[in-house]
Amino acid sequence: MQSFGQSKAGLTGIRDTSYTTYSAYLSTKKTHPEIKIVPQFHSKSVKEKRNITYCKTGERKLLLDAFYPSSKTKTKRAAIMIIHGGGWRSGNRMQHYPLAQLLADFGYVCFTPEYRLSTEALYPAAINDLKAALRWIRSNAKTYNIDDNKIAVLGFSAGGQLAALLGVTTGNPKFEGKECNLKSLSAINAIVDLDGTLSFVHPESGEGDDTKKTSAATYWFGYSKKENPKLWQEASPLTYVGTNTPATLFINSSVDRMHAGRNDFLKVLNENNIYSEVKTFSDAPHSFPLFDPWFEPTVKYIDEFLKKVFGSK
Repeated sequence: MQSFGQSKAGLTGIRDTSYTTYSAYLSTKKTHPEIKIVPQFHSKSVKEKRNITYCKTGERKLLLDAFYPSSKTKTKRAAIMIIHGGGWRSGNRMQHYPLAQLLADFGYVCFTPEYRLSTEALYPAAINDLKAALRWIRSNAKTYNIDDNKIAVLGFSAGGQLAALLGVTTGNPKFEGKECNLKSLSAINAIVDLDGTLSFVHPESGEGDDTKKTSAATYWFGYSKKENPKLWQEASPLTYVGTNTPATLFINSSVDRMHAGRNDFLKVLNENNIYSEVKTFSDAPHSFPLFDPWFEPTVKYIDEFLKKVFGSK
């Protein structure tokens, strides 16, 4: 049997800036000329703290931003951690500032963490980082008036895959990492997946086609799907879905491959009487959360789902 070594060719140490809101806009407006980039939302009702260090790994400081209601209340608030996409290699947490700002205006405490991308560190570094971010949120729950039984993780595209993986691997030491905020738990209470794959190895999956160029997932794992299918399966949320999976909302575009494994995931949720919803924009491109006319309906779906799961504010 042929043995393959892990490729570190993608570890350039240089940030990949190919996926931005503007680059997605230029690409998407060719087929959807009506779209508009959602601007940042500024209101006296929302406070912000940016560039907070939530973990330090070696000399690397990992940052997040907090967006929260300015009004005081004795009732603890639900929190949402928002994970950006970009193929585990590109993208930026600032792409979801408008989403965090508007959800904060709705009464949620929102956090936008960065995580190490595949130019900097291979799988599972990203999931280790985000688990550390969740532990930071829990350890700072009092500061931000958070109910630590009402913490949701939301992600778009690669961030959706990461959000789902966070949700199905609570307590799994393989993914926790060994740094930062270790006295707190990384458990979450709801998953919101915006067009993120549920399986890298499912027949519906489009990840791992290296025929024309190295795929984003191959860069992330350091192995092609053929070289190390077990690793690709290990990173698939579908592998772990079960009785302890939190309530889950899927919001999807018209691009079917972006929700590979979703129906199988839903089947397990239904078998275990776990609440779930699926919302689909039948005409939407993959990057729909970044643009009008889909942005506000997306926020509405998220708010309505979390009210059902956590109870009305």
